[in-house]
Amino acid sequence: MTMLALIRDTFREALARKIFWGLFALSTLMILFFLFLLRIDIVQGATATISLFGMDEARTVDAARLIRRVYGAIATFLYTWGMLLAVFASSGLVPSFLEPGRVELLLSKPVTRGQILLGRYLGNLLVVSLNICYLVAGVWLVLGAKTGIWAPNFLYSIATIIFLFAVLLTVIFFIGVLFESAALAVMVTVALMMMSPILAQNRVAEKLLSSQWSRDVWNGLYHVLPKAYDMGRMTLDLVYERRAADLGPVWSSAAFGLVLFALSFLIFLRRDY
Repeated sequence: MTMLALIRDTFREALARKIFWGLFALSTLMILFFLFLLRIDIVQGATATISLFGMDEARTVDAARLIRRVYGAIATFLYTWGMLLAVFASSGLVPSFLEPGRVELLLSKPVTRGQILLGRYLGNLLVVSLNICYLVAGVWLVLGAKTGIWAPNFLYSIATIIFLFAVLLTVIFFIGVLFESAALAVMVTVALMMMSPILAQNRVAEKLLSSQWSRDVWNGLYHVLPKAYDMGRMTLDLVYERRAADLGPVWSSAAFGLVLFALSFLIFLRRDY
């Protein structure tokens, strides 16, 4: 019951700060974007015309294959756009419970510091997860209604987006608890997302880096940090109905999140308020 109360408190704060409704409004605008600006016409299952912003492009291809590519491209876009949106929206909810007066009030109640931190984390995750489900499912319904071709694998992107956000949220919490700065939490989290596709280019690193120690540092950072790029490729594999080659990025990213959340808890546990 205590944990549910803490989750409910975080959700209510997101509503009061208009964070939840802001995410909902932006997700609705994105759904409307695909509803009114994207047109796909299929004739006899082979000839397809794609129109975006009034520009038409006709292709004679297998319609199902074409639509699968469209789903893949949109899944990639939603994966990146949705993640950035979630990070920016969540950053303000972390330092807010550490504000003078509020954190003392929370600590005066019959709850442990671990419950406070976990309840705050789960409440934040719930706010974002609901909006991600709404956004991805809404776009899927629009595309299915427009094309008549339904690709249920597209919905797997809900799981990959929420999973990666859950990992990145631990970064926001760690920076938030350590420095109590929402801006710094956003900068560090976005920087990790931008580094991921660079660190994933191991073959390029082998050619560019002349010393073995620099290659070891590169590979070490790749294996330790969350793998947003690899999770994005895994999302495409799921949408294209391909079997994921390696689940290593999932386990290593999850381990990173667990370690960082544990560090956040230790810092929060030892700090005097």
